[in-house]
Amino acid sequence: MDPADIVHLLSDLPSGGADEVVSLLLSAPGLRVDRIVSTGQASPPGFHYDQPHAEWVAVLAGSADLRFADETEPRRLIAGDAILIAPHRRHRVERTESPTVWLAIHFGADVGGPEDRPEPLSQQTGRG
Repeated sequence: MDPADIVHLLSDLPSGGADEVVSLLLSAPGLRVDRIVSTGQASPPGFHYDQPHAEWVAVLAGSADLRFADETEPRRLIAGDAILIAPHRRHRVERTESPTVWLAIHFGADVGGPEDRPEPLSQQTGRG
């Protein structure tokens, strides 16, 4: 995608499926921007992301429950909510509405290419 292209983040949404759909919107040294469309996926039991970089996520449509390992209750995110996830702050997705559209901005020295992208969540197993 050309960075000068206009992208409508809420169009061309998948109707469902076993896996989240992760679209790379922008990548540069120290920065990666993804649109993630979830259709009911969640992290598998006991799994937590533990990323070496910071991630700022916003829910553009739908809703999701995000739980940090150091908190007892999940945080409900609805359309318009955003949160900064610090490096190595263990977290998991407990629930997503179908569809939930996320804008995820990853930043830090180790970010900047498709090789640092996690696999999308899957409805059957929780991971791709």
